[in-house]
Amino acid sequence: MADRVTVIGWDGSPLTAAARSALSAATLVAGAAHHLALPEVPPGAERIRLGSVDLAARRIAGHRGTAVVLADGDPGFFGVVRTLRAPEHGLEVEVVPAVSSVAAAFARAGMPWDDARIVVAHQRTLRRAVNVCRAHPKVAVLTSPGAGPAELALLLEGVHRTFVICEELGTDREQVTVLTSDKAADHVWRDPNVVIVIGGAAGAPAGGWLMGQETPAVRGWALPPEVPARGGTGEDRTLRAAQLARLGPRVGDLVWDIGCGGGALAVEAARFGAAVIAVDADPDACARTEAAARRHGVQLQAVRGRAPHVLERLPEPDVVRIGGGGVPVVTACTARRPERIVAHASTRDEAEAVGAALADGGYDVECALLQSVGLDPDDWSERARTVVFLLSGRRIERAP
Repeated sequence: MADRVTVIGWDGSPLTAAARSALSAATLVAGAAHHLALPEVPPGAERIRLGSVDLAARRIAGHRGTAVVLADGDPGFFGVVRTLRAPEHGLEVEVVPAVSSVAAAFARAGMPWDDARIVVAHQRTLRRAVNVCRAHPKVAVLTSPGAGPAELALLLEGVHRTFVICEELGTDREQVTVLTSDKAADHVWRDPNVVIVIGGAAGAPAGGWLMGQETPAVRGWALPPEVPARGGTGEDRTLRAAQLARLGPRVGDLVWDIGCGGGALAVEAARFGAAVIAVDADPDACARTEAAARRHGVQLQAVRGRAPHVLERLPEPDVVRIGGGGVPVVTACTARRPERIVAHASTRDEAEAVGAALADGGYDVECALLQSVGLDPDDWSERARTVVFLLSGRRIERAP
């Protein structure tokens, strides 16, 4: 095993005395091509081009001598330190930090970043990174080849955002470009780059205490409607609570709320940090949903159209709530293979048809009969009674 492993962050500025000292004693140096070309790298040291960090860690573990790993920015922030410190490698690591590329990007933009979400986009996580950009007003995206500004822009189609694209930070070729997201796909961008994605509702208020988000102003969920419900059973708070519990919307998810009505469920899903597309054929329902989102300080996209046809042009969902449309809508949703689907029905016959459609689409089906009785606490008289079948489907993973 290497006698000592030092990880040096490099942000383009001159190396510190500690970094130069570690490099001068190195018998093995790992890094990208531009790191290995630094004049401070000892000419007699073994050099490893850093592609797979895991493979480099195994080679370092078998090296007899002193190893240095060079990395851009702060190597402890979404960087190589996590892999190098994995138990299977048995390496003791010292870190010489540098300014992270995210901090540098926000500094170039002249913006605070304690209210920003930070995500890593590569080909496997690109869709989830885009969903965070849909759901939050300020996001820094650490990109990778094949998951860069152009790909982000293409997947954000229909959602207006401003991109601040910082290319090759800390180098002589550094460039900062500000443009709208619809223009980003028309350019070729240099790696590495950081994209700051801005837009939509206002961010956390000044003086916040939790990085990347603020706690909701209103405590709890399955909140009472702010305006009289117009959607009938689908607006019932008890049903909404049960639907949200089965959907489990979370950061990085895209939620479809089909038949959004007044937007109560769509807004609550957005309050959990998920991206939401609310669909309704009624333009007034879309307007009410957008107004509710503004009141609660969350972002969502309202799409006017009749399901199932309007669903064909929407991006892939993670979870779906079906507020109306029956079997044809259920069938269209199962074809897109979201992880979970919830729906409700007023009669047993309708519930059986929806349950069969979910099962035929490859979902494990659960059904519950919910009865909610609202009481007046002054005299305990009955205010309202709702009886509804709640159906939920959990995707069955298909064998490869």
